[in-house]
Amino acid sequence: MIPLNARRIADITGGALLGLDGVTDADLPVIDHVTTDSREVVDGTLFVAKPGEVTDGHRFVGTAVAAGARLALVERPVQDDDGRPYPAVQVPDVVEAMGALASWVVSHLRSRNDVKVVGVTGSVGKTTTKDLLRAIFESAGPTIAPRGSYNGEVGVPLTVFTATEQTRYLVVEMGATHIGNIEYLCKMVRPDVGVVLCVGSAHAGEFGGVENIAVAKGELVEALGGDGVAVLNEDDPRVRAMHTRTQAPVVFFTAAEEAPSGADEPLKGARVRATEVTTDADGHPSLTLHFPDGSEHRVVSGLIGAHHVSNILAAASAAFVSGIPSEDIAAVLRNRGAGSRWRMERTERPDGVTIINDAYNANPQSMRAALQTLADLGRPTDQRPARRTWAVLGGMLELGDSSVEEHDAIGRQAVRLNISKLVAVGDTARPVYNAAHLEGSWGNEATWVEDADAAEELLARELAPGDIVLFKSSNASGLKILGDKVAAAEPTATRDPAATNDTSAAGDHWLSAGDFVNADPKAEPKGESA
Repeated sequence: MIPLNARRIADITGGALLGLDGVTDADLPVIDHVTTDSREVVDGTLFVAKPGEVTDGHRFVGTAVAAGARLALVERPVQDDDGRPYPAVQVPDVVEAMGALASWVVSHLRSRNDVKVVGVTGSVGKTTTKDLLRAIFESAGPTIAPRGSYNGEVGVPLTVFTATEQTRYLVVEMGATHIGNIEYLCKMVRPDVGVVLCVGSAHAGEFGGVENIAVAKGELVEALGGDGVAVLNEDDPRVRAMHTRTQAPVVFFTAAEEAPSGADEPLKGARVRATEVTTDADGHPSLTLHFPDGSEHRVVSGLIGAHHVSNILAAASAAFVSGIPSEDIAAVLRNRGAGSRWRMERTERPDGVTIINDAYNANPQSMRAALQTLADLGRPTDQRPARRTWAVLGGMLELGDSSVEEHDAIGRQAVRLNISKLVAVGDTARPVYNAAHLEGSWGNEATWVEDADAAEELLARELAPGDIVLFKSSNASGLKILGDKVAAAEPTATRDPAATNDTSAAGDHWLSAGDFVNADPKAEPKGESA
């Protein structure tokens, strides 16, 4: 972080100094690190006492100071055991104060350095695109990008605070759960380039519908000035339509061979295109990138799944309009895999079981893409026979009234893709199993289990060498940890590979007829009370 003393922080945030009476300006604490987590405190930290739904950061001010925090950002004074206030800056709202401090940092960087700020939003693919951009920009100069999925009113400032005087590129991932969220973030960091990936149904319940999601995502391009650049997915109709909502020049990216039907032609703007798109036996996409300057480059990606072509195009487009030469962009993208955990993360167990852990997040779009990739990986090739595929699926959260319908559709798709084994985990995901059953998945092709522990037990009994297992769910559904456990489990080398997709189950734990019969054959039939 750019070092700041306590008085400067108070001036920027409009706060009042506490616990520093009599301390001269020369002796005021200097801050070079910011966190909201007392476990991440190091010497020189500003600890932000953020109130939360579960706990209140003010409770941990003392712990933070003992660990090396020199200053706290608080909404009320916090005193030590002797009744003295801890050194702090008191503000009405610590989250808004974080935003004001982050805005100052960006302005400072612009005054000292020709920093390029790139904002990325979309219902699917933000983190992967951000990670690709980080790698490209790092090849050209000092780069800051979010850790994990820091993309909200707290995460974006925490990302900005890690910038230094030398930062040349700042990548900001922008998430939203309500209209106005992205507008707020844009006022904070004032992006030079705005990338919109897609508009899906993630958070549809909170937004009140997909059209409102489009309104929210479009706030990014509305915030761009005439000297900025909007990078839009031409293959998504709702994103494509955003070209009318910005005063900035537009660059479209597309994997389509032809202009989309129903599009207003001609769309004004340059294009970054992908042609000759294929995937290899391990699911890695290959494509030829075409840039507006006429250059073209063949890229074989280290990512898994054809759906990542859109993320590759988005990153290539944003880097190109930021001044990175096309040949440098292609060089970085070649063989570049996922930069964050639990995003189509592949593990090969010693017994030949392949784990694909994509359970950091999920919505209908990413769930369908992951299932398609699983199906592709299970198909026979010239080098290997067909492999048995497992889809272990948890709930997709925040879908509102469409939750049952969307989970139902995923269950039907799993059957239509001929996924060998489907395991739905948890109450939210139960419609996935019911729909698979109604679509024709009988016997031991599909089942439902109550929780991750039950799924782990089932897989320990059932997995055999050569199987491919996909774990996919929303983060809060918890399947990413299950995926890690199964990846690290003792190998099943004593078992033979499954002969066919419908190899008999190793136990009696498979439901056989949806919710419509008793799952336990040993249980007494349920009857009416006398």
